[in-house]
Amino acid sequence: MTDLLPWPGGHGRIVLSEVDSTMAEAARRAPTLDRPTWIMALRQTTPRGRRGRTWNEPKGNFAATLVMKPGGNAASAALRSFLAANALFETLALQTERDALATKWPNDVLLNGGKVAGILLESTGQGGRIDWLSIGIGVNLRGVPRLTEDSGFPPVSVAGEGGHPMPRDEFLSSLASNMATEEALFQRFGFGPIRERWLEHAAKLGEQITARTSRGDLTGMFETVDEAGQLVLTTAKGRVTIPAADVYF
Repeated sequence: MTDLLPWPGGHGRIVLSEVDSTMAEAARRAPTLDRPTWIMALRQTTPRGRRGRTWNEPKGNFAATLVMKPGGNAASAALRSFLAANALFETLALQTERDALATKWPNDVLLNGGKVAGILLESTGQGGRIDWLSIGIGVNLRGVPRLTEDSGFPPVSVAGEGGHPMPRDEFLSSLASNMATEEALFQRFGFGPIRERWLEHAAKLGEQITARTSRGDLTGMFETVDEAGQLVLTTAKGRVTIPAADVYF
């Protein structure tokens, strides 16, 4: 089967028939890898997402983790969730209506208002420096997972929303190529152009949203995402910057 985009140079690829989770496999393999490597599993037995959320993964969906050694600090590594969201957006836009897609802070992609893809970042390091960074990506290509808790956004699939999902090997090649392009932009120009492209597709930009933080809920107008990747809201009490939260519309 012909890939829509060429495999990016200098990147490894590992495809497994089954694994507990690609993030767990990435953690096990990271010390042995000498280049950025994608690990894709055709089946995950215990997939997991942010805050330990778990789900049952339907057959035919996409699950992969990019393991890389980015250097820099944790703040710089965290910005790569925006790179991954941009790469996912462009890959999904080949399979469904572009205008139906949106990026959702901090790390999801929506399709017709439902969650079609999620991103999870994990890293290891010491002394303020990042050793290995794992970027886990899950995409509902053909089925809708059964979640163990309410995430606030109903899961949807590319196929279920009238799209035409790629075979998983083609999806991986397209995603890897788009991610390599994002990384090259980030290395050369910094976060600015990545941020601008992410904001072009941001869900509810300029509208009222609620950010659920560890200290409670904050409701306000979604103003922007700042240069550190933080959510900026204009609330009744003024401008608020939020480093971490779950967002609800």
